[in-house]
Amino acid sequence: MQSVKLQNESLVEIATFLVRRWSERDNIVVEISDKTETKTRLKENKVILTPLEKRVGNDFQKYRQFRTSLWYEAMRIKFCKKILSNDHAFGFILNTMETRRVEELGRKIWKGMDDEIIFNYAYMLVARPQLHTVYGKARIVEAFYQYFMFGAVKGEVQSSHFEKIRKADAFAKKMVSKAIEENHDTDWLEKNVSEIIKILEIDSLLTIPVSLPFMKAGMPLSEEELLRVLKIVSKNKEGDFGKVDPSAILKGEDVIDEYNVLLDEDKKTENKGLMPEAIGIQIPTTRNVDETVIYDMSLINGLKTKFKEWKTGWKEQHVRSGEEFDEENYIEGNEPFFTDIKKSIKTKIVILLDHSSSISSDAIEYKKATLALCEVLAYLKVKFAVYAFSTENRSVVCWSIKPDNMKWNNVTAKRLAQIVANGSTPLAEVYDKMFPILQSKRPDILLTLTDGEPSDPDAVRNMTKSLKSLGISMVALGLGPNTVRATTIANNLRHLGYEKTMAVSRLRDIPNKVIKILDI
Repeated sequence: MQSVKLQNESLVEIATFLVRRWSERDNIVVEISDKTETKTRLKENKVILTPLEKRVGNDFQKYRQFRTSLWYEAMRIKFCKKILSNDHAFGFILNTMETRRVEELGRKIWKGMDDEIIFNYAYMLVARPQLHTVYGKARIVEAFYQYFMFGAVKGEVQSSHFEKIRKADAFAKKMVSKAIEENHDTDWLEKNVSEIIKILEIDSLLTIPVSLPFMKAGMPLSEEELLRVLKIVSKNKEGDFGKVDPSAILKGEDVIDEYNVLLDEDKKTENKGLMPEAIGIQIPTTRNVDETVIYDMSLINGLKTKFKEWKTGWKEQHVRSGEEFDEENYIEGNEPFFTDIKKSIKTKIVILLDHSSSISSDAIEYKKATLALCEVLAYLKVKFAVYAFSTENRSVVCWSIKPDNMKWNNVTAKRLAQIVANGSTPLAEVYDKMFPILQSKRPDILLTLTDGEPSDPDAVRNMTKSLKSLGISMVALGLGPNTVRATTIANNLRHLGYEKTMAVSRLRDIPNKVIKILDI
């Protein structure tokens, strides 16, 4: 398969979608880190994933491993009450038993995961260390893990130790089965870990060396070697999964379409032409934020309902003459005929969001309103881009939230969620940073949302004039704590050369105000 490096942003997007769907938890945040093994922090609602480049195989095989490890973490979120550290024997053994428990529970819901689980097992088996490379009593724990998970061990183990491992394995499997049959949770299973510790004759605080679920560079598997391991795993796991076809599992036909869609979307979101960094515009890089806190679904759904007729492209309108007569309208003295008129939204709009310090006290509500606006614009298939500005390290920064060639999705929502309101309102400097993009894209409207006076009115007036010379309609929306203050801000903005200014004292009114300025 062709070698294509997927952007982490695309992986975060698909991973966030999948983990939330699988776990049925809409507030889970996904982070990709090459500094740790894949893990879930339940209290933080966060999943940390090992990046693709740390895995072995071709790009598609790496993605399949990535996807399956994500599924396991989603099942932990759904079924586990706690996840202990793997650093010591007690936590390591509990987590190992929980892996089998959540796997079986998850397979009952997601029946199509069996082939991917088997495929992942093959790489997990190869990635585990040879027993002779693990020293002390940690070797017994590693041998228990391998026998419990794969039904085989890599290397030799003393016969006396193997007897302990076999007994511990039988007891652990019995407890996992009982937990599933009798609907016991993590706490119940945890009470049985001490018995396994006793059988293995180890200390519960025994340090377990890190064994990451991926291989070091220089250890790739050929297709023949991978198929051989798949056959071994398939045979050993036959009691759990039944008979499977290793050759079919190797092909991964159930996932290939999803992967190809991801590649296509990844190509679409690549920046083309001018790179934002090269022209003074930055893309937010932090992704461990929960964007769901700025989703106001009642506001979003209400707006979608209100503008539903725009979505269909047709609107009923009363006229002086026509084919269909409206008796009630005639009696009320209005236009007596009505007809369906085709509507289309062809306006290209760029939205600039003021994130100066004055907005910080209302930042969440402000973001909820602007996100709702973006959701409705995307719903109406309007071509739009979103930028924001704030001050960071004493320098004004213009942030690219959504370029016009990128879809509005949870990645762009994360970008918006993480912008910190700080600094003054240097509009002229921001316009100057945006000028190359605006000159290249030539939107119909540049809409600026601000709640304060610009730092340099004369400079803003000059930049407004320059942008208008490009054929861009300059519109400003003044935000204020009350109607009087909002109107004052809007009036002051009018003197800076804006063709249209509006005032809003309630942040929830922002979407309505903005949508109504679009030509339809």
